[in-house]
Amino acid sequence: MGNKSIFFLLKNFWNHINGRRKFQIFCLILLIILVSLVEVISLGAVIPFLGALTAPEKILESQLLLPIFNQFNIQNSHDLRFAMTVLFITAVIFSGLVRLVLVWSQTRLSYAIGADISIACYRHIIHLPYLTLISKNSSEFITGIVNKTGMVVTQVILPALLIFSTSILLLAIIITLLFIDTLVALSTLFGFASIYGIVFYLNKKKLISNALKVSHKHNALIQSLQEGLGGIRDVIIDGNQETYCEIFREVDLPLRKAEAGISIIGQTPRFIVEALGITILTSLAYYLSLRPDGINAAIPILGVFALAAQRLLPILQQIYQSWTSILGCSEILKDILYFLNQSIPDYYKLPKPKPINFLKNITLKNLHFKYTDNGEEIIKDLSCTIKKGDRVGIIGKTGSGKSTLIDIIMGLLVPQRGKILIDNKIIHPRSYRSWQLHIAHVPQNIFLTDSSIIENIALGVPKKEIDYELAYRCAESAQIEDTINSWPNKYDTIVGERGIRLSGGQKQRIGIARALYKKSNLIIFDEATSALDDYTEAKVIDSIFNIDPNITLILISHRLTTLKYCSLIIEVDDGKINRSGSYDEIIKKKR
Repeated sequence: MGNKSIFFLLKNFWNHINGRRKFQIFCLILLIILVSLVEVISLGAVIPFLGALTAPEKILESQLLLPIFNQFNIQNSHDLRFAMTVLFITAVIFSGLVRLVLVWSQTRLSYAIGADISIACYRHIIHLPYLTLISKNSSEFITGIVNKTGMVVTQVILPALLIFSTSILLLAIIITLLFIDTLVALSTLFGFASIYGIVFYLNKKKLISNALKVSHKHNALIQSLQEGLGGIRDVIIDGNQETYCEIFREVDLPLRKAEAGISIIGQTPRFIVEALGITILTSLAYYLSLRPDGINAAIPILGVFALAAQRLLPILQQIYQSWTSILGCSEILKDILYFLNQSIPDYYKLPKPKPINFLKNITLKNLHFKYTDNGEEIIKDLSCTIKKGDRVGIIGKTGSGKSTLIDIIMGLLVPQRGKILIDNKIIHPRSYRSWQLHIAHVPQNIFLTDSSIIENIALGVPKKEIDYELAYRCAESAQIEDTINSWPNKYDTIVGERGIRLSGGQKQRIGIARALYKKSNLIIFDEATSALDDYTEAKVIDSIFNIDPNITLILISHRLTTLKYCSLIIEVDDGKINRSGSYDEIIKKKR
């Protein structure tokens, strides 16, 4: 990637910074200009200060400065030295304080922009189409939101602001030096810039290579952690801890080496330039000593350049190191921009839509679906009608297309061909949100947050807004109330990460209670009772089938007996409806 690409990425990134932050950046620019002026004043104060120390008589004889001397009662060399010392110290302290304010402002603003970008990344990711989300490893999203946005703050935003501020400061110092001695100023600047330019040119390819490694390895690092800790029971039982440690090591070590490489390239010129700076100052002292006025007249100029060099070296190093940091983070910046450039549905800024009418039926007409353009069709010309209030069972072997069909009904997947009609009206992706307000879903693997039972039943509802009486009734219907009340903290019991402290059956019943809490018109149970024993499953199924008859139920199960009370059973095979009918009719057809 060349410099043009870097500037393109930075311009793209700038477009994602909101108006408030841009205004704050403008205010920061004004502060930077103030700091530059103060820096010039403190640098320019060196000449009169050193002049007052070496030749105070000449300054006292100045007719131009006489009114000032009279105003502050400066009458002799001692008064002049004291006044200039106080003035110089004041200028230096004020310069330091203003620069401290600048550093504080830059850092706060960088992290504020980072927070905005992190939130924006999460918003763009969580609004991605379901198909996009399931096609990628979750480690990519987690790394992008948590790790990479943090790296963009420290390695792109802050360095970019540093480059801008230090460049203005550098320009101010150079202009000051040019007024004092043009030849010496140009020679000094050329010497320093050449070193940084040569080092950057020699290390550019290595820097870009390390940037690629850092981006790729960060994703792999999070993935290895998720896989190791996510399956910790099997890891412990199989004694595979060292295997996962080795997988982690194979990812982590190259990542750290690449990061170290970027850091080393950023710091390399510093020591060379420091040696060059001393050489230039020594040569300058010798050159000035050869002038007719001698070394005494040259001391003020030498002092200015010595102080300027002391300021220039860190500035040049900051600019170089910041630029290498940005270039070294270019691939990560690309990843962040990939998320930020994803489109967000228009509805996310709009008030919650009203549910579409669902009074009669759901009609699926000639549906075709495949996950990739070149992939095999999972749903093939499938058509059926589900009446409101129906208890529908869906069976089929693994891979037959049952779950894909359900995802299409729920508006998670968009069929390439065919129509979904609700009360004989076609629904489109733009109206999916209004359709989804009718739906509650109980998956086989219930998602639980590391919070209380009551918060998991009313998932997504602020705790102070939870309807406790409704939650209790839903828990009773899901056959989990007695179990909850037997625990010391009852509904305030914390379930642990992913519900680790609960059994599979307990998690499934909480999932069922959650679906009932939503008071939806359509509840879909995707193998939702598979972890229950026969007795509990029978009670749960009986409870489910006896809820409001206006609620439509769709149950997916491998066990036909689970669906015996369904008014309609659909058998899916190879993406098509193989047979359909009542429980007795399906049994007869199987024979």
